[in-house]
Amino acid sequence: MAGQITGIQKMVKDDQYCVDILTQVASVRAALEGVGSMLAAIHIEQCVYGSEESGEQAEERLEEVRKTLNRFLK
Repeated sequence: MAGQITGIQKMVKDDQYCVDILTQVASVRAALEGVGSMLAAIHIEQCVYGSEESGEQAEERLEEVRKTLNRFLK
């Protein structure tokens, strides 16, 4: 992704065609969303589902997941 962003910066500097730049921006966004989805899944699997906590701690974990997903999905 860092290489793609550097490439976008160069495209802007070189006054490349806007549609080509937007295509690259869409590609970076998709990559970031993929990483975010993967991290969310890992967090849910390891920190929530895999947790042996119960009661109040479990509710706190669920609330954390809700807040995290709301931030990520905006």
